[in-house]
Amino acid sequence: MPVSRTSGVDRRLFLTSLLGAAAGVAGLSGCAESGAATSGKGASTAPLADKVPAGTSLKIASFQGQQELQIKLAKLPELPFEVSDWLNIGAGPDVINAFRAKSLDLANNAGIPPIQAHYQGFDAKIVAIDITRKPNYVFATKPGSDIRSVDDFRGKRLAFSQGQAQGVVLLRALKKAGLKYDDVKLVPLTSNQFLTALQSGQVDIAPLANNQSPAYLKQYESKGAHVITTDVVDLLSLLWAPVSVLNDEAKAAAVAAFIPQWAQGLVWSYEHPDVWNEEFYVKTQNLTLDQAKSITALANKPLFPPSWDEAIKWEQETADLLAEGGFVKKFDVASLFDHRFEGIAAKSVAAEYRS
Repeated sequence: MPVSRTSGVDRRLFLTSLLGAAAGVAGLSGCAESGAATSGKGASTAPLADKVPAGTSLKIASFQGQQELQIKLAKLPELPFEVSDWLNIGAGPDVINAFRAKSLDLANNAGIPPIQAHYQGFDAKIVAIDITRKPNYVFATKPGSDIRSVDDFRGKRLAFSQGQAQGVVLLRALKKAGLKYDDVKLVPLTSNQFLTALQSGQVDIAPLANNQSPAYLKQYESKGAHVITTDVVDLLSLLWAPVSVLNDEAKAAAVAAFIPQWAQGLVWSYEHPDVWNEEFYVKTQNLTLDQAKSITALANKPLFPPSWDEAIKWEQETADLLAEGGFVKKFDVASLFDHRFEGIAAKSVAAEYRS
């Protein structure tokens, strides 16, 4: 993919090129306008059912098998519904496409994909929140780079995924450094393309998750690649689902029943790093034990807020930041949260895991 500088009138073209493969994305600007006007309408406010009706099933995202494995290792009670499929889907654009295709009912993402879905006119709601206090990403350089700080990003080619956490981390880092969008060259990619783009020199910088950087450095540090750490965080890890799923009384009850296991699985992996290192990072991700330990040493303590006020404020700041760059239209993010589910995660964990 050729390098594309995104500024001014190029924003809409940039977004279309990034998500053009998605079903239903054609005519995106029109969808965005109608979405901003209609998103959230028709969302159910009916009380959640106390029990999950027999025969209910959900299709749940489990990127790299993490959520499914956490629940298994934690030996949590059997879910009161069938998980008809655990899908290996993690990237925000892929999740949105799966939601549209009705092949996925519930997913775990950062704060930016729900904003992206709203911009596309797709109705989905946030149902659970995990607050992230420490950075989950570093900025990796291409081999042979002399870039040492975010200030050095000026004029450089930066891998940018508008619909993913990596994108908002990059935008927040640029803003904190006083760099404008026109001071850099944003290259539209999805996160699964970042490593290849770095290796080939297509980009100078790409945000990598903490669990990606050890393997990258092992291969390229001797060739002059390195990472730049910052204190920029992406505050939200969340569960979200299409409004069509949440308007189904049985499926909504199943979502409510799954949230405690999602939260408890995260707590379990945080409290059992030695087991998690071996069972997930070593056995399924082919990392060395030392690499696994370096990742879990940076792990965030799960925090499930009883109130979503901080999350909503952060999500609004993120949406406003994207709107300032012309990537989305400005809107009130309160429409993205289904408050029927507020507090479910917090009630399912010990007090120390409530922010």
